[in-house]
Amino acid sequence: MPCSARSKAKEMERQLSETHKNWPEIEQKYYMRTFKRLPVTLVRGKGSKVWDIDGKEYLDFFGGLAVNSLGHCHPVVVKALTKQAKTLIHTTNLYYTIPQLKLAELLVTHSCFNRVFFTNSGTESTEGAVKLARRYGKLKLDGAYEVITAYESFHGRTLAMTAATGQKKFHDPYTPIPDGFPNVEYNNVKALETAISKRTCAIMVEPIQGEGGVNVTSDTYLKEVRALCDAKGILLILDEIQTGIGRTGKLFAYEHANIEPDIIALAKGLGSGVPIGAILAKESASVFVPGDHGGTFGGNPLVCAVGYEVLNYIIENDILSHVERVGKYLRNQLEKLKTKYSCISGVRGNGLLLALVLSGDISEEVVAACLKQGLLLNNVKPNAIRFMPSLIVTEREIDKGLAILEDVLKRR
Repeated sequence: MPCSARSKAKEMERQLSETHKNWPEIEQKYYMRTFKRLPVTLVRGKGSKVWDIDGKEYLDFFGGLAVNSLGHCHPVVVKALTKQAKTLIHTTNLYYTIPQLKLAELLVTHSCFNRVFFTNSGTESTEGAVKLARRYGKLKLDGAYEVITAYESFHGRTLAMTAATGQKKFHDPYTPIPDGFPNVEYNNVKALETAISKRTCAIMVEPIQGEGGVNVTSDTYLKEVRALCDAKGILLILDEIQTGIGRTGKLFAYEHANIEPDIIALAKGLGSGVPIGAILAKESASVFVPGDHGGTFGGNPLVCAVGYEVLNYIIENDILSHVERVGKYLRNQLEKLKTKYSCISGVRGNGLLLALVLSGDISEEVVAACLKQGLLLNNVKPNAIRFMPSLIVTEREIDKGLAILEDVLKRR
C-alpha cells in the first residue's frame, strides 16, 4: 500500500476510534466539574452551523457566549491564524510586535479612547480596568479605591471580579471576598449617588447586563451616570465584554447613549473565537507606568493578528448595519411569538443580544427541547432564553431557528 494511502487509512481509523469514545464519561473522570454541560459533543463548525460527533447539524444561536462574532471558522480568522502561526506566535511584551500595535491603532482610531492594553479574556479586562481605576484613585483621589457595581451584574471569575459581580450566589462559595465593591440597584442613578463616598474611585456598569438576564437600562441612564461621575470627579468604567465589537449594532454600546466612558473592558467578539481581551482608556485615566501591570500572553502576535482582521472585517464590510437590520428582524419575530404563546411575557435587549422572557421557570426545558431539534440557545435565567448568534447570521437562518423554537413551544 502506498505511503499516502496508509496515512489516510490510519487517519480514518483514528477518527473512527474518537467517534466511538464516550467523551462525557471521560469528562466525568478527568475534568473538574465546573460546567453543567449540555448532552452534545461538538466537533466541527462553519458559519452559523455546528456538527456533533455523530454528524448531526445544529444552528448555533448561542455563539460561544457571544464570542463567535464572525461565526465558526470564518475564512478571515483561519487565514490570519495560519499566516501568523507560520510567522511569529509569541514573544515577550518587552519587544515591539507589529500585529499588537496595528490592532491597538485600529481600536483607538475607531473609538473615543487613547490607550490600549491587551489581555487574554474578559475577566482579565475587567480586573485590569479596576486596577487602573484604583491606581487613578491612589494618585488623584487621595487613595480612593471603591468601585461601585450593580446588582445582577457579572464581571468575571477571578476572586476580585467575583466580588465585583453583584450576585450573591457567586460570592457565597468564596467568602470572605475582597472588599471595595458596593452593589446598588441597576438602572437607578439615585442609588449610585447615595453609594458614592470619599472612598469611591469609579463606577463600573454593563450597558446591557448579559449574564444577569439581558437587562436593559432607560434611554437616559448612561448619560446620567456619566454626568454623575463628572460631578463627583470619579471614573466611569463600562464593561462591554458582551456588548462590544458590534453586538448591539454599534461598534461599542456606549455610542447608543452618546457618551464617552473613561475606561472600557472588551473581549469575546474581538477575536471571533481566539482568546483576546482589551482595556481601553482615555489619556486622563491611563495612569499605568512600567511595572504597574502586565501579562505573559496578552497581546501576543497570534491573537492580535486575528483581532485586527476580525475588527477590520466588521468595519470594512459594514457588519454594523447588518446587525442593526437582522437584530430588528429577530426582535420582531420574537415579538410575534409573544402574541401567539402565553408562556412568553416579553422580549428585551438590543441588536443581536436579546432575551425571550418567559412566564414561568421553563427556560431549561425549552432549551433542551430545542437542542434535540438542532438549535443551540442559552437558558440565561430560569425564565429567560438568551439569543447571541453570529453578527453575520441571516434572516433565513433566523427563520429556521425560530421555526424550531415555535415547534417546541407548540408541543409544550
